[in-house]
Amino acid sequence: MKTTQNLSPLKMPGKFVYFFSASETDGNAGMKNTLGGKGANLAEMTSLGLPVPPGFTISTEMCQAFFDNGEKLPEALKSKMLEALSKIEKLIGKKFGDMVNPLLVSVRSGARASMPGMMDTILNLGLNDQTVEGLGKQSGNPRFAWDSYRRFLTMYSNVVMGMNTSLLEVVFEDFKQAKGYHLDTEMTADDLKLLVVKYRKQILETTGVGFPTDPLEQLWGSVSAVFRSWNSDRAMIYRQLHGYPSSWGTAVNVQSMVFGNMGDDCATGVAFTRNPSTGERLFFGEFLVNAQGEDVVAGIRTPNPISRATAKKEKSLEELMPEAYSDLVRVYQKLETHYRDMQDIEFTIERGKLWMLQTRNGKRTAKAAVRIACEMID
Repeated sequence: MKTTQNLSPLKMPGKFVYFFSASETDGNAGMKNTLGGKGANLAEMTSLGLPVPPGFTISTEMCQAFFDNGEKLPEALKSKMLEALSKIEKLIGKKFGDMVNPLLVSVRSGARASMPGMMDTILNLGLNDQTVEGLGKQSGNPRFAWDSYRRFLTMYSNVVMGMNTSLLEVVFEDFKQAKGYHLDTEMTADDLKLLVVKYRKQILETTGVGFPTDPLEQLWGSVSAVFRSWNSDRAMIYRQLHGYPSSWGTAVNVQSMVFGNMGDDCATGVAFTRNPSTGERLFFGEFLVNAQGEDVVAGIRTPNPISRATAKKEKSLEELMPEAYSDLVRVYQKLETHYRDMQDIEFTIERGKLWMLQTRNGKRTAKAAVRIACEMID
């Protein structure tokens, strides 16, 4: 992509921020070229009446505009993002950057073609030393609030500031060892508060830059980082291997946070509507109680199976949270019928309520593909 210093108004797409919520949805599944795969499917799920946290998608065309503008967000884009944030605030009754009842958001990439692990995600955006106190009081769970802040510091320092977060992992493990803890869950709210101070000190020492405390600065930095990730070495190599042109760009999805780590009535998980190895028509997936999405794939805890039929000695989601499981079954059946294909889904359960974060056509083995196709035709 060429980089110039000034963005011509002629290069700005006519519409570049697409809102999605239960009351207003601008996109649909057929708009992957504009909204990316994730954004198009979020819009489609919302239009189907499924429980999706409200948010907005910045179009793939703005990725090119970002690079044309010297890797700076155009002011017109910032203005539209603020309008969309205001809509989210009114819908859920929280305010971005508020010290009493803060709205937190996630920022995720989403190219038109699936590029697993190639680009970046930031969760819990909007936290600082003041909003974390408000989150703790509103949730009634200060430990959850400070743990969310710790996670945000880790992701932001890595994705936006380019820091090697293994340095923060060393700080984390040293702290646990000094306290005599074996499990992360043994850490108290006061422990996590001290850890946040240590993290911020380490970030400053390593990068030479203080962690930004202004939520809007955090947002601009995160969106910019996701656009930049389109031209990261790993993304460019992945595109070359798969024949994807650089002109496609990536969309950016900004979505209100829902929390799977607020307590034992919360969870997060990933699932397939059928077994991706065998093609068997059996709900297949994994989840963790009291966790955020990255915990499921990070390997730091052993996840449990979704359905009782696939469980051995572990407790399944079906047994632990039967109402949320029933809701999830209804959702996955609706999605598979609508898309007419096996789906790979991501979800969060916050205080017993199910929220859908993603759906896409699931990858499968050749053997599974044949079985799924035959059974769907039947």
